Amino acid sequence: MKTILTIGRQYGSGGREIGQKIADHYGIRYYDKELVAQVAKESGFCKEIIQREDERPTNSFLYNLVMDTYSFGQSAAAAFTDMPLSQKVFLAQFETIKSLAEKGPCVFIGRCADEALSERDDVLNIFIHASEDFRIARVRNYPEYIKQEQRDTRITDYMAKIDRQRQSYYNYYASGKWGRVETYDYTFDSSILGIDGTVHLITQLIDDFEAR
Repeated sequence: MKTILTIGRQYGSGGREIGQKIADHYGIRYYDKELVAQVAKESGFCKEIIQREDERPTNSFLYNLVMDTYSFGQSAAAAFTDMPLSQKVFLAQFETIKSLAEKGPCVFIGRCADEALSERDDVLNIFIHASEDFRIARVRNYPEYIKQEQRDTRITDYMAKIDRQRQSYYNYYASGKWGRVETYDYTFDSSILGIDGTVHLITQLIDDFEAR
């Protein structure tokens, strides 16, 4: 396999599990939470800071203001110094994703990886979504939700909150719109064929993509 795969996902749709199974199928690298440690290693940020800022929404006005300064740059170093921490973490992730992609085929989960790799022609960008019932059945067993459940958080409210965070993060940093079909090469409803069926469908797609 030579393709790099990026996966955006609705919370509870199984995007992480699907990505891991595809990586295992081809024997390639997989980056999700692992990316946090890699960014910490390459950027000098501590792991806790990156975890705290990971896929968190930011202020778009501040981001655009800082990036305009950075791009037209009287001083790129000064612009970086003046950036809010969330932007510094994003740029560190952005550069780490590019660096990891240079090492060969892999799977990236979330974190605007499709935007970071938009200039490459060996990338497939997909989005995983699913029915609400399918996602509820999965999320109710997630350790992070079980902790929230003790605070009387409704499961649908919790799922919506996570997806709003992902949408805000993506829409601030990327040129496309999170979850919109035109943003990705392909979108898949994992509740139709299940996790393994969706994995099979995507691996067939990758094989056809590489046989072009």
